[in-house]
Amino acid sequence: MEQVAVPISPSAGAQLAEVWARIRGRLRDEVGEVEYRSWLRQMTLSALQGDEVVIHLPTRFLRDWVRGHYGDRLQALWHAELPAVRRVEFRVLPDARTAEPVLEAVPAEARAADLPVSRTAPDRGLAEPLGRPAEARPDAKLDARGEWSAPLDPRFTFDTFVVGKPNEFAYACARRVAERPASPGFNPLFMYGGVGLGKTHLMHAVAWAIRERGDGRAPFSVAYMSAEKFMYRFIAALRSQSTMEFKESLRSVDVLLIDDLQFLIGKDNTQEEFFHTFNALVDAGKQIVVSSDKPPSDLAGIEDRLRTRLGQGMVADLHATTYELRISILQAKVVQAGVAVPPKVLEFLAHKITTNVRELEGALNRLIAHANLFGRAVTLEGAQEVLHDVLRAHDRRLTIEEIQKRVAEHYNIRLSDMSSPRRARNVARPRQVAMYLAKQLTTRSLPEIGRRFGGRDHTTVMHAVSRVAELMQQDNAFAEDVELLRRMLET
Repeated sequence: MEQVAVPISPSAGAQLAEVWARIRGRLRDEVGEVEYRSWLRQMTLSALQGDEVVIHLPTRFLRDWVRGHYGDRLQALWHAELPAVRRVEFRVLPDARTAEPVLEAVPAEARAADLPVSRTAPDRGLAEPLGRPAEARPDAKLDARGEWSAPLDPRFTFDTFVVGKPNEFAYACARRVAERPASPGFNPLFMYGGVGLGKTHLMHAVAWAIRERGDGRAPFSVAYMSAEKFMYRFIAALRSQSTMEFKESLRSVDVLLIDDLQFLIGKDNTQEEFFHTFNALVDAGKQIVVSSDKPPSDLAGIEDRLRTRLGQGMVADLHATTYELRISILQAKVVQAGVAVPPKVLEFLAHKITTNVRELEGALNRLIAHANLFGRAVTLEGAQEVLHDVLRAHDRRLTIEEIQKRVAEHYNIRLSDMSSPRRARNVARPRQVAMYLAKQLTTRSLPEIGRRFGGRDHTTVMHAVSRVAELMQQDNAFAEDVELLRRMLET
């Protein structure tokens, strides 16, 4: 039978609150902001009984997770602060209707140490101030089931978003909404694009920027969640017969951000609830930001009335990245990491991983981690070895047309120059390189390669191959260029 916690006396409350604030601060510094927000910020100090500290968490899952992953460290931190403490007990938060207020006598300045910086929706229920009873909050029943607004990633801000041609319009729209929420023509803001193009980054950036602002009286309340989480919270509210609390909590925010709306396709009841929430917020002058993998008009399975409302504001798309944007993203990540990565390696990655920015960043992180763990410099050869599985997934059967396109991009000439009669050196040399690579990397015959380069004779291809091979022996820089192109293209 579980022992009942004894509430802390008023005389000891203030001192214990200060200790708890220091422990939480130490833990936040050790695990990082993202992990702390995800798992630890929902801890509530409940009682001190003898040599045991009791900490409450809102769900059984969180209790088990925190106990298994952070229990020993929390016990060590408590013992370092109060040597009499030998054990930390983790328990599920009692029902909000019967929970006893604890640490009631803690002064306001001590309680403020554990409060979030901003009174925003994502932080509700994550770090309850010591001494504040759960039943004092109108949304206590909702929060007792767990956090309903997802935490924001501190890495995803406007400052860390790399802007280029494919995403500049969506970026400008997001900045406008962050600066002037609910302005005419921008409510809702609907952003769409493929996987890994920056939709979620912009969603978080908008939320962070708005959280920093206020209307002169109080900070804006911001709620960010995926469409999947919206659905699960709505279902949970139906099961617990607390739909009114769910509706009131969600419709009381100033800004609602819903990620991956396509998940609601085919979920008729959830769509209806979102539609009514959408209308209530827009009618009240509140901002809505939505993201999806397709524009509203292409969201088959979404009700017409909802699809029409989604398209009535600003619709912004994020295109596939260009080579220049991928290079810029990699350069920014290298600067943030403070690690020396040769430009040739960045160019190699930008050419090989073209469809997904997340995978591109993941490949770079993997290279840096490998270099740090083994004390080696990042090199082109090492990148091929470490990322062999990633690169193999992106490999496909090479064509002469692809070789021509890559070489033209590399030397900044037009693709049409590959088959044109022009003989200027700045065109002829890249054309020869493309012929050389076509001979090295494909099974095409010399006459066929010649035909793909404007109907040239096979002897012209032979001359190009021998000339490039000769120049590679004479000029190291030229040889490195050709080798880089070969590595980017080889299967």
